Amino acid sequence: MIISKTPLRISFFGGGTDYPDFFQKHGGAVLSTTVDKYVYITVNKMSQITDFPYKVTYSKTEKCHSIDEIQHPSVKACLQYLGIKEGIEIHIVNELPAKTGLGSSSSFTVGLLNALHAYQGKKIDKIQLAKMAIHVEQDIIGEKVGVQDQSAAAIGGFNKLEFLSNQILVNPLANYPDKLSALDDNLMLFYTGIQRFAEDIIPQQIENTKNSVIVPDLLSLKSMVDTGYEILSSNAPLSDFGVLLDEAWRHKKRLSKVISNDLLDDIYAIAIECGALGGKLLGAGGGGFYLFYVEKENQRKVKKGLSHLQEIPFHFDTKGSQIVFAE
Repeated sequence: MIISKTPLRISFFGGGTDYPDFFQKHGGAVLSTTVDKYVYITVNKMSQITDFPYKVTYSKTEKCHSIDEIQHPSVKACLQYLGIKEGIEIHIVNELPAKTGLGSSSSFTVGLLNALHAYQGKKIDKIQLAKMAIHVEQDIIGEKVGVQDQSAAAIGGFNKLEFLSNQILVNPLANYPDKLSALDDNLMLFYTGIQRFAEDIIPQQIENTKNSVIVPDLLSLKSMVDTGYEILSSNAPLSDFGVLLDEAWRHKKRLSKVISNDLLDDIYAIAIECGALGGKLLGAGGGGFYLFYVEKENQRKVKKGLSHLQEIPFHFDTKGSQIVFAE
């Protein structure tokens, strides 16, 4: 039995520049961290005393006679890609809801590939794991996804990630623990209760990128990655990070008309009125989780103002996808 544990991620700046249509021309970059909310995947050899050699359990249970029958696209693609033909049982547990902007789909793919390699008795380095997950999602499944989620989940920690053609460059911020600890204390995460499909948002954004409509906004978001990195790696006031989040959110909303709406704008306005310096919807937008930068003295007021939403306490994760049990 193999169990993998793979973190979800929060992206602060640079989202949208990690799509091939952009970074292959302009280079891409994001500033992101993994957090202590995880996708757990158990892989086990299927008992021979069964009528079906393949069993996959997530929000539903699939019992299949062949890999081709498996409906879960990532499970099917990963098993086919790694050439696993013997009977196998896969069980998936996600600590937070999927389709909410925390990169859970890619965390799942990364965690499954990691677990399947361990199941085959193989080890895989973090960059190779990220690239393999990107290949599975983009080329085999054919999803319109970027490359930051797989990279963050595989590598782990608080990093500036740069994307140049086929390269993933990692610039960690681990040498600034005091600044990161203070930032960790000043972030609040709220669930809007809205699950959204990134595929309903991303195609318009990709089309706008191809037509150069949003390239200036994407270039601005990319430049904020360096600015955010500089704030965290220097003596600059940490409050500058919150103000930068507010500026980035204004740019992000221009990437697609469906990233925000009146209801989501009202939530943001309440948070700012109660003392948040900045924030953003995570992931593609349209719902999911709101992240806000709120200094300690204002957090109670923000929590009260957003009492109709569920707050999710969290802390930064440093390890990326791990094999936590192997027997």
